Amino acid sequence: MATLSTHVLDTAAGRPAVGVPVALSKVDGELLAEATTDDDGRVAPIGGDLEPGDYRLRFETGGPFYPEVVVTFRITADEHHHVPLLLSPHGYTTYRGS
Repeated sequence: MATLSTHVLDTAAGRPAVGVPVALSKVDGELLAEATTDDDGRVAPIGGDLEPGDYRLRFETGGPFYPEVVVTFRITADEHHHVPLLLSPHGYTTYRGS
């Protein structure tokens, strides 16, 4: 089974995004877990052991332009997956972390 963690950074402030609600679901909408980023902007682990498949992380950013960010990703291997989110007031990016 695979595991998952995430990390949210506020690139405008140059620090972790604390207190961001995060929800993990399958792409069919089945909610698997909810959490809130800690003082380091992290949620680890989330969702327990995950089978291969497609998933969504929903970040309730509360921003003025992007009030939420949804990242859809695929788990194909039984290994740890890390999905960071980098936020700014008018943009965001994500990547497969380690």
